[in-house]
Amino acid sequence: MELKNGIKCVVWDLDNTVWKGVLSEGDDVALYPQIKEIMEQLDQRGILQSVASKNNYADAMRKLKEFEIDHYFLYPQIHWEPKSKSIGAIQQAINIGMDTLLFVDDQPFELDEVKSVHDSINCLHAERYTELLTHPSLIPAFITEDSKKRRLMYLQDMERQQEEESFTGTSEEFLKTLDMKFIISEAQEDCLKRAEELTVRTNQLNSTGRIYSYDELNYFRHSPDHKLFVCELTDKYGSYGKIGIALVEMNETHWHIKLLIMSCRVISRGVGTVLLAHIMQQAKQAGKRLLADFKNTERNKMMYVSYRFSNFKEVSKEEDGFVILENDLTQIQKFPPYIDVLVS
Repeated sequence: MELKNGIKCVVWDLDNTVWKGVLSEGDDVALYPQIKEIMEQLDQRGILQSVASKNNYADAMRKLKEFEIDHYFLYPQIHWEPKSKSIGAIQQAINIGMDTLLFVDDQPFELDEVKSVHDSINCLHAERYTELLTHPSLIPAFITEDSKKRRLMYLQDMERQQEEESFTGTSEEFLKTLDMKFIISEAQEDCLKRAEELTVRTNQLNSTGRIYSYDELNYFRHSPDHKLFVCELTDKYGSYGKIGIALVEMNETHWHIKLLIMSCRVISRGVGTVLLAHIMQQAKQAGKRLLADFKNTERNKMMYVSYRFSNFKEVSKEEDGFVILENDLTQIQKFPPYIDVLVS
């Protein structure tokens, strides 16, 4: 099957895809062989899963719970509207690129309908479901502790969203209730697999789109001419995991940010520029100029906004499409008052 690399979420149909039979017609449906094991393996690999099914919601959820697989599915869309609408809702809720979703269905009409609306999505006929675990697009280079917990992290995000929707104060007042801690440290060896995963998976808040291997990151970790920062965010619900990295090249006259990445999952928490502000503080204390690489990758406009918001200005354009930014470090934003920033 031809799928793009880097599938982040598998969206399943139910009737004659996850189970044999049509639930709304009163069939005594049964799971297809190995389907439960496939879902468990995808979950362990950090690949999210959801449902887009034309069914009665209560009946379908009752059957999923009976089969003990309901907990795998984030933002399940079970109703009688077009599946393209369901796919759009799932993609928006999870906040990932449409080209990182894989839709599995037994009906060619449904696959075509979804593809006609979302042309970049990956589609697979359900008869080929046993091929999922062996396809390279669904085999991450590393399975990290963060990837094993990815579904649980999204469930925690859903709890946060529910609390925020019922909160009657301002956004900043709500953020204060979360007891957020932002931990910044220089990378250790046990962080490198997750750091590589971030370079591969993160598109929206990625300053250059560069992908670094484990060995390259390990080299920078030991290099006296580089700093490799990682950051983690926690709150009263638990940890978001390692959510950002920065690679800084140092020389006699200046520091140069070669890569800055922040997970899009934490943007709504107002922490997008905390790591950048820390680097600015460190460069100023060292008496260095601060430069940064940026390359427009069509998806990373938010990162450019973060740089400009932090008073970076363009100073040159390179032939390879990179822009060099500079900050004179005369104005450095303070850390948000609702976040406790810890540097280790």
